[in-house]
Order: sequence, then C-alpha cells, then structure tokens
Amino acid sequence: MSYRLYNRPGSGGFVVEAALALAETDFELDELDSRAGTPLPESFRDHNPWRQVPTLILPDGSTMTETAAILIHLANCHPEKALAPPSGTSAHAAFLRWTVFANVNIYEAVLRLPYPDRYTTDPNGLEAVREAAVERMGKALSVLEDAIEPGPYLLGDTMSLVDVYVAMLFTWYRGDSVFPKLTTLKAAVKKIPIVAPIWQRHFGDR
Repeated sequence: MSYRLYNRPGSGGFVVEAALALAETDFELDELDSRAGTPLPESFRDHNPWRQVPTLILPDGSTMTETAAILIHLANCHPEKALAPPSGTSAHAAFLRWTVFANVNIYEAVLRLPYPDRYTTDPNGLEAVREAAVERMGKALSVLEDAIEPGPYLLGDTMSLVDVYVAMLFTWYRGDSVFPKLTTLKAAVKKIPIVAPIWQRHFGDR
C-alpha cells in the first residue's frame, strides 16, 4: 500500500505533497473540492477529528495528521533523500527546532485569519484576532530572518523540508515588514524542479 494524502488546493497540505514528491515515493492524492480557509464537511471527521488537511494515510493504513509531525516522519522514513540532516546531529536539532517553531508560531497565526472564531468567544473581537495574527506572524518571521545565516536556507547551503514549509507559510504573510532573506529562500524553493509544478498548482506565481 502506498501513502494516501487528503489535501485541497492552496492549503497547508502543499508542503506534505511536496515532501512526498521529494521523497520520490508512491502516493495517491485525494484532492478535496473545497476552498482553503473554509470548513471541511462534517463527514471528513472519519479521516481527521479536526476536519483538517493535510491528513496522510500511511502505507500500513494508519492515519497521521499535524503538518510538522508528518514532515519529520517522512524525513525519517526516507533518509536516503536527505530531506533533513542525519538524526543525532546538531543540524538535525536545528531542523527540529525550526520546524516546530514554524508550526507553533507561524502556522497557528495563519489559521487565525480565516478562523478567528476559534480564538475568541467575543463576536466583536474577530478583527482584533486577525490583526494580532498578522503582528505575531511578523515577529516570528523576524526570528527566522535572523536565523538564516549564512543562508540561503535555514540550515545553510543545504535545502531541507523546513525550508519548503517556511516558504509556504511566508507566502501567506500580509504584513508590511520586509524580509529579504526569506524572500530569497522562497524563490529558491519555488525553483526546485520537483517542487515547482506543485507550487504553481497551489499558489500560482505568489
């Protein structure tokens, strides 16, 4: 049995689809016919109790959710593809650090924009939640910008799955701050031959 990925265009499942492609492993793509940022149907609870994508069915039939966890798992399952540094190294520690950092601080802020009602019970406070999300994203992206040294990737001159993840999240930033290193990182990720057509299908020229 191969992997089976539940995804939808323009969603965070892009990075898992890209990771599977980079791993050069067989997978089936079940692309849901719904717009990113809208609730999935109640019936999707059968696959994921939170009704979220990406949801990945592993070759043994078990279900995996949570983007950062999926990326770490895929990198561990396909070490020959160098999707992350070797386990036990300081570079791998940095990979884990920034993958979880991006998930907790940036992806969570991204979700506050389309789903502000998850973060307040005050119907008059929805716009404030969105404004705080953009500010939080800016602060977190500043930390990553400073961490890219010497670059062009977070771990130096070698691309890993955390760079694909960060490039995707950076695409959703709508604040006024300028991040030249992250801009360079995203441009580099978009040019990776395996990633480029997947990026285009999900995000176009963004």
